[in-house]
Amino acid sequence: MLDYKFIAENLSAVMANIADRFMKADAEKTAQLYYKRTELATALQALQQKRNANADSMKGKGMQALNGDQRAALIEEGKKLKEDIVSAENELAAVEKELLFEARRIPNMAHPDAPVGKEDKDNLEVKVSGKPTVFSFEPSDHVKLGQDLDIIDFDSATRVSGTKFYYLKNEGVFLELGLVRYALDILQKKGFTPFITPDIAREEILEGIGFNPRGAESNIYALEGEDTCLVGTAEITLGGYYSNTILPKEKLPVRMAGLSHCFRREAGAAGQFSKGLYRVHQFTKLEMFVFCLPEDSNAFHDELRSIEEEIFEGLDIPFRVVDTCTGDLGAPAYRKWDLEAWMPGRTGLCGSTGGEWGEVTSTSNCTDYQARRLNIRYKDSDGKNKFVHMLNGTAIAVSRAIIAILENFQQADGSVKIPRALVPYTGFDIIKRK
Repeated sequence: MLDYKFIAENLSAVMANIADRFMKADAEKTAQLYYKRTELATALQALQQKRNANADSMKGKGMQALNGDQRAALIEEGKKLKEDIVSAENELAAVEKELLFEARRIPNMAHPDAPVGKEDKDNLEVKVSGKPTVFSFEPSDHVKLGQDLDIIDFDSATRVSGTKFYYLKNEGVFLELGLVRYALDILQKKGFTPFITPDIAREEILEGIGFNPRGAESNIYALEGEDTCLVGTAEITLGGYYSNTILPKEKLPVRMAGLSHCFRREAGAAGQFSKGLYRVHQFTKLEMFVFCLPEDSNAFHDELRSIEEEIFEGLDIPFRVVDTCTGDLGAPAYRKWDLEAWMPGRTGLCGSTGGEWGEVTSTSNCTDYQARRLNIRYKDSDGKNKFVHMLNGTAIAVSRAIIAILENFQQADGSVKIPRALVPYTGFDIIKRK
């Protein structure tokens, strides 16, 4: 959430940012409510001062020196002030509630260099690592490979759980566990504290992070009869870890690595890019999270991106990095980098075969947007409490990493080699057809 005063004093810039993000929010109404709240708070304070003065006049010898009519007038004035204060408090509370609602709809300001656009095609490519894999045979997609190798079972999962679920089996199980441990070892060496987080979070935490927990547009599974939801990412549970907390400045930065299941409704996600493991209702993900000083967040954003690149370079998977356009940032993000791996089995944007880039990780600098909503602050050297900056980044989204491995390392005989860096974690270097 943006600071109310910032919205009011930078109204044109905030409105332009909303337009660039293709979002619906009323910055003008928010500014009006902010000024109205200020007026009401000032008026309430004046009434409270009058009440205090009235109470002082009715104490001790001062009250005794007054005649009956004067005392009655003071008592009547006190009653009237009490009623007026209750009325003013109720009006102020109503305006504050409306102000909070409108302000929460306004997205974070975007980085000045973030490309303006609405769709993936508007993202700006900033780096390419490796070259798209070329085969001397007709490559298969990960769905066929997974079935032929007997490591992924979509049909049984559909029968048991519904569409967009899957079973991992045989070597697929060790591939998932190996990917998690491979990434965890890298993060632990870089000072991240490992966590296994809850799979459920309160709605207030989801709202604080910037997720919509309920409604037709929500991508979250809400638990019926509860004020809780299944988490779509460990960003939610890691981000909420220090909610309503004041951190000592010397404790920052805090680096966390959270392993969790992720549950997403993926409503309306049908299409060529949702095939197989790419968009599923449940998957495993290792998430990075950082709490830091405001002046350090840009540097930590670069650090998270470099870790994501290191992980996929170590797996020898071709990828590119894109600077995400304003319309695809999501409300909390100031800037977001996406890492897209080459997926040889993926159909191109125009229906062409031969592969396409597919997002496997992202990292976002959310500045103090989430911290304001979750009330996470630090005590600065001047003794004042200020909001921390919060960043998140995917280390490994296992299902998508498996896509990239199967499709890039497939062999002519239908087997799949294991990236060298993963062999110590899986215990085998090839998966053969059954």
